[in-house]
Formats: sequence, structure tokens, C-alpha cells
Amino acid sequence: MLDVRRLHLLRELHRRGTIAAVAEALTFTASAVSQQLSVLEREAGVPLLERSGRRVVLTPAGRTLVTHADAVLERLELAVSELAGAREGIGGPLRIGTFPSGGPAIVPATLAELAQRHPALEPMVQEIDSARVSDGLRAGELDVALVHDYDFVPASPDTTVDQVPLLEEPMYLATGATTGTDTDPASGAAARGDTLAELLGPWAAAPWITARDGTTGHVMAVRACQAAGFQPRIRHQVNDFRTVLALAAIGQGAGFVPEMATAHAPAEVVLTRLPLFRRSKVAFRAGGGTHPATAAFVAAARTAVGATGHASSLIAPGS
Repeated sequence: MLDVRRLHLLRELHRRGTIAAVAEALTFTASAVSQQLSVLEREAGVPLLERSGRRVVLTPAGRTLVTHADAVLERLELAVSELAGAREGIGGPLRIGTFPSGGPAIVPATLAELAQRHPALEPMVQEIDSARVSDGLRAGELDVALVHDYDFVPASPDTTVDQVPLLEEPMYLATGATTGTDTDPASGAAARGDTLAELLGPWAAAPWITARDGTTGHVMAVRACQAAGFQPRIRHQVNDFRTVLALAAIGQGAGFVPEMATAHAPAEVVLTRLPLFRRSKVAFRAGGGTHPATAAFVAAARTAVGATGHASSLIAPGS
């Protein structure tokens, strides 16, 4: 009989790449992880790992077993969800991850809604980059998380995580001065039909403000500029959209911000709507969507998004 806990370790090795990374994520020692994987190989009766110096890679049989591990662990998550649904009331800890701009815009209103509907829930929020959410969910560090992706940077397929759509919002170019493009001075909205090249082109030689290297926001900014026909000359790298707006306001460069971040833009900032979008979603472990606490969070987040004034961009369930 294959041990589920060891299947979990094998799956994490496949996802994280090294035994040391698995040990750090799951608070084991590297030797303990290695010993458990050796036991799993004996249980399986075939080699699951190939060792080359300090590196360990999965054999074809090991990768096949990971596919089955995904299915087994998803089924267990579904069982946990159904058992939780059989209990009266919704309560206990709920570990929530959020991307930085989701903090002030969505999270407080969501928690207020949860407190009103399910006062026994104990939400615990931590800020996390969307690229790390999958690892956090699988490791049990998170129960649900707000994540996002952008045009030019679609989310990578991940069979261990399920997502439900929440909000789609346009992206804006934030600058400190007009450039002669055809914009509506009242709203900063670009003339209908303007292409990305027409909107970004006047800023090709300007310094740029992007998110930090290694984030989806950074990749989106670089790829959007490349699609407009130039390589951005990056001067500042900050993840806080308020800082992006403040820097743009004093002429330190051009940057991208989502609609949600424009509500309190300085008066000196010119905002030009772009044909680009950011999509926010709620992520959770595969099979966990029916867990009462997860479902409650999704419902509260939808209510919160509607209350922000972005109701027209709220994505309906099942869409």
C-alpha cells in the first residue's frame, strides 16, 4: 500500500525540484525527506528517482506516480470538504493569501463581510506574490488566496490548484505629462481604437517604472512594451502601485497600474486606459472548492468587489 504522505513528498519534489526545497517548505530535514522517498520506492517496487551528483530527478515511473498522487490528494481534499460541510456552522482558522494591491482594495471588505456572515471564522491574512501561491496552498500554509494574471502573462497550468474568476479590470498607463496622444482630459481614457503601440510609443525613450524582477507584473510590463515595438529602459522597480503613481507624478517615468489602484492617484498623474487587462481570481487546493469556509470566502469576496464600484467588471460564477 502506498503511503499518502510519501506521495505528497514525491509530488513536492516534482514541483520544487530539490529535496532541500521540499524539506524547507514542509519543515522536515533533508535526510528525513530522502528516507521517506526511499521507503516510497520500496513500496512502489520500481525506481522513482534518479540521482546525479547532488541532484535528484524523477524517473518516468516517478512522474506517472505524481499524476496519480495529484488525483489521490484532490480526492482527499474533496472528502475533507464534504466532512466539513456535514458539521454545523463555519468556524476555525482560515489562512488567506493576497497580492499586495488586493490588500487595501478587496481584503478588508471581504473580511468585514465574513465577520458578519460567519463570526466563528478566524481569518489570517498574509501578503504573497501570485507566483508563490501554488506552493503555499500545497504546503498547507494557505487555505485560499487572491491571485491575478495579466495579458501577456497567462497563468501557468497547475493541476494541484483550482481557481474561480473574480474580477477583470483594465490596465492604465501612468505618466506625469501629456504626450499629444488623443486622450479625454476628463478621464484619461484613450481614444477608441488606439493600439498599444500608439499609446505606449511616445514613451519608448522614457524611463520606466515596473514591478520587481521575477514578478508577473514585471514580465507583463516588459512584454507589453516589446509588443509596442521597444525595450523599456527600467529605472525604478517597485511593487506598490501607490509608489508607481507617486513616482510618475513627479516625472520619474511611465508605469502600468490596474484600474483598482487609480482611485487615489495624485492630481499630477495622467492616466491613459490601455487595451490590457488584469484578472483577479480566488485560488484553493484542487478539490477544496466545496469546503464551506472556501465557499464562504469566495461569496464574501464577490460581495466586496461589487462594493468597490467595480461591479461592472465582476465576473459571474461559472463564466
